[in-house]
Amino acid sequence: NLYVIPAAQTRDKSAVTGEQVKELCDKLKSDFDYILIDSPAGIEQGFKNAMAAADKAIVVTTPDVAAIRDADRVIGFIEAAGLSKPELIINRVRPGMVKRGDMMTTEDILDLLSVPLLGLVPEDEKIVVSTNRGVPVVHDMKSRSGEALRRVAARVEGEDVPMLKLEVRDGLFTWLKKVVGLKRTVGANA
Repeated sequence: NLYVIPAAQTRDKSAVTGEQVKELCDKLKSDFDYILIDSPAGIEQGFKNAMAAADKAIVVTTPDVAAIRDADRVIGFIEAAGLSKPELIINRVRPGMVKRGDMMTTEDILDLLSVPLLGLVPEDEKIVVSTNRGVPVVHDMKSRSGEALRRVAARVEGEDVPMLKLEVRDGLFTWLKKVVGLKRTVGANA
């Protein structure tokens, strides 16, 4: 029961006004439970058109500094437009990089953006596979990103479901090295 109205890729974004998008969404509201508008990245006409018709906003970002800066600007525009406080989805999270300090933590991102967290979606090669096959990753019950997105959908529906745990699990070899006290030495010759 999903219907998609794609934007024309050959038309200028200014070919449609925010008022026209709002009018279209108002007409569709009686037939649909949800109308999702995926706005383009950046704060240009496509974003402004989407905001004109929105009742609520969900900001999707990745855990890197440039994306967080952009998300902060977008959140500022959303709040200035008078929409309710947006919620946040952090996409493409790589727990190993977070653990090493090479990627921002969820807590750091939430402190910077001051918006509620709607979901965490791990980096997952199954996204590429599902996209290439034309089957949404949420239908893959073994996909961690699919599970994360199913939980996001449940939260949007008002269900109280926990966030997907994205911790790094040590493998058997790592555990065994810890048990016997082996340490990795860089540059050592055997």
